[in-house]
Amino acid sequence: MKRLAALVPMRHHSQRVPGKNYRPLAGKPLFHYILETLLAVPEIETIVVDTDSEPILEGIRRSFPMVQLIHRPTHLRADDISMNEILIYDTAQVEAEFYLQTHSTNPLLRPATVSRAIHTFWQAYPRYDSLFSVTRLQTRLYDQEGRALNHNPLELIQTQDLPPVYEENSCLYLFTRSNLLGRRHRIGERPLMFEIPADEAWDIDEELDFAICEFLMERRQKSLSAEKPTYAHRTDHRPLHDLRP
Repeated sequence: MKRLAALVPMRHHSQRVPGKNYRPLAGKPLFHYILETLLAVPEIETIVVDTDSEPILEGIRRSFPMVQLIHRPTHLRADDISMNEILIYDTAQVEAEFYLQTHSTNPLLRPATVSRAIHTFWQAYPRYDSLFSVTRLQTRLYDQEGRALNHNPLELIQTQDLPPVYEENSCLYLFTRSNLLGRRHRIGERPLMFEIPADEAWDIDEELDFAICEFLMERRQKSLSAEKPTYAHRTDHRPLHDLRP
């Protein structure tokens, strides 16, 4: 099996949703959901959290001792630092053949979807040099000048018959370090778009997103409450190791 490391950056500070990465959602801190998802993905060898947050560091040491930690250095903590720069730093700390990056703000992502994305990319590599997840949109879109982008306003066809367009949803990125360094970007020159079901693709960016994800998660939990869990947390990850700058 190819060596794959999952990277999950988690800042302490959040501009639009205060403390969102460790804020409770449907009964537990938000960051727990993505770590539980990644631990249930057998293709992932190592899970690494990059953070400057003491509540997150303490929570991971207590609840996820198999997850590695990178203490984000001061020069990468400002709001205007690109995620690509953080990933360049993190991939220098953790050696792997491939890297998967996701966020704690994607709590509805399912393990089976992550596995499917990984295998889709591996089968397509190196013809495609990277993968990013998208959400299908079939709606009438306009630019800021009121010009139609994906339809003819004079032809009022049903939206389900419009040619689809795709939104980058920030749920999944797959790439190699060489590609990341070559373009200083996690999306390469020949990327593969990977469609994710809309009910998994929510990325929490605003308070409304948080409320919607909490509603959907509570509904999911209720539907599963009478069922026996189908998987347990993996225990074969490398032991906790703080990777300090």
